[in-house]
Amino acid sequence: MATQPMPTGELSGNVLFYSKPEPLAKELHSKLGVKRMDGPFGFAKVGHAIPLTVGEFPLSAVTGPIIFVGDEKLPIAVMGLNAGENMFVRDDGTFESGIYIPAYVRRYPFVFANDDANKQMVLCIDRGAEFIVDKGYDMPFFDEQGEPTEYTKNCIEFCNNFEVERQRTMSFVQLLKDMDLFELKTATFTPGNDDGTPGEPQKIAEYFGVSEEKLNALPPAKFVELRDNGALGQIYAHMHSLVGWDRLVALAMTKANEQQTPPKLNS
Repeated sequence: MATQPMPTGELSGNVLFYSKPEPLAKELHSKLGVKRMDGPFGFAKVGHAIPLTVGEFPLSAVTGPIIFVGDEKLPIAVMGLNAGENMFVRDDGTFESGIYIPAYVRRYPFVFANDDANKQMVLCIDRGAEFIVDKGYDMPFFDEQGEPTEYTKNCIEFCNNFEVERQRTMSFVQLLKDMDLFELKTATFTPGNDDGTPGEPQKIAEYFGVSEEKLNALPPAKFVELRDNGALGQIYAHMHSLVGWDRLVALAMTKANEQQTPPKLNS
């Protein structure tokens, strides 16, 4: 994997939040840097479902549901009920107090992208990030000798660590697949009628999660394997996080009442 800025190569793949990724290179970005902002997370307001690494499960579980989506069973942190609406990011670009901010968000505007031509990963920045500027910056990408600054080196290290965790997450998911622990789950919301009786249940989301029944039915040796390699704790963090659907619904109802409009409950 490339850990140094590289200027060449055609990038592939679409990455959430990154509108204009460019390979970081001194030839292109020697006069650019990042300015400090009181609210730097405005870009995350459109992220209602944010990728998560397995090591983040215990911390993220306090904020909301951790679910698995798609054929790859990608783990994500659910941060809103409607596409493009993160309920935990304020209008001023800050997160609500006490909310866990995923590493996927914290690494922005840096990201590794696939360079298919050279069969390697290339460090990129999102040139569309509002806090990347060509003057008045607080943290330049390169020093006067054209070398990456300490800030850039730290960001490279963060992205490297993130990639390691991403690979570990893929192994964790594959282990769950191999043990056939996934099942299709549905999150629902039952509104109340004016007379106090329960209304018609509404489906909020359909996703993959670990089946408690399948987990409990594992042979003792397999269960011990999950315990010894640390996967069991992460599984329980995921399962406990699912009570967070109620929190999201309650928050949506509160926001809707404040706006005097009914909430939309479709992800």
